[in-house]
Amino acid sequence: MGRISAAFARLKSEGRNGFIPFITAGDPDLETTGALLIELAAAGATVIELGVPFSDPMADGPVIQRASERALKHNFGIEHILETVEKVQPRMNGVPVVLFSYFNPLLRFGLDRLSRSAISCGVDGVLVTDLVPEEACDFAPILKSSGLDMIFLIAPTSSDERLLKVSENSGGFVYAVSRAGVTGTRSDVSSAAETLVGRMRRFTKLPVAVGFGISNHEQVVDTWRYADAAVVGSAIVARIEELHGSTDLVSEIGEFCRQLLSEV
Repeated sequence: MGRISAAFARLKSEGRNGFIPFITAGDPDLETTGALLIELAAAGATVIELGVPFSDPMADGPVIQRASERALKHNFGIEHILETVEKVQPRMNGVPVVLFSYFNPLLRFGLDRLSRSAISCGVDGVLVTDLVPEEACDFAPILKSSGLDMIFLIAPTSSDERLLKVSENSGGFVYAVSRAGVTGTRSDVSSAAETLVGRMRRFTKLPVAVGFGISNHEQVVDTWRYADAAVVGSAIVARIEELHGSTDLVSEIGEFCRQLLSEV
């Protein structure tokens, strides 16, 4: 059993639901990214999604787009992101890390090289936002051979055929997008997300996490009614943007995440 599966199995045995925060690697810098990984693990993360900055993040809203733009100014590559994970993993209490990326940066890095390097550095899974199961027939086996989970997105517009395909090719968990469109905070989470999770459960026993639009404690708790985990991305990245230059950035982000999970 991989660390992602083990983390969700532990939650289930304790009757709890999961929390999956997202941050962009290198925003504001890689040293701070490492400190944030440690802090997010301490704050109660089940899994942490670590975004690979990309110049054309078409699935992301303005908040994460700006984070990618800021990170790309530092001129680092995937190898430096993996080195950051490797450096801090001993202090993360076993919390799994998922590399969250578009396909182009991974392809340029080299898929075989990525598979070998990621697992040796302490990454547990890969989610490629613009890669569907039908197009992952070469990449997925490479990841699986190294023990990495391949995580796919599903959306309210996904057909039953697509849900079945995702169930047959996924590992770790399934990421359910709460609505069509790009990432970003919303005042409410689409009711379509609950329907989607119910549909997906007909095809898989994997945990289902819901993201896109979750930004406060009430939305996290509501998502837990029907999903195994809530994913919070843009709200955290927006706070990082607000705190740029602050010596309290890491501790403030930790406190923000604890507030998301408060009264649990």
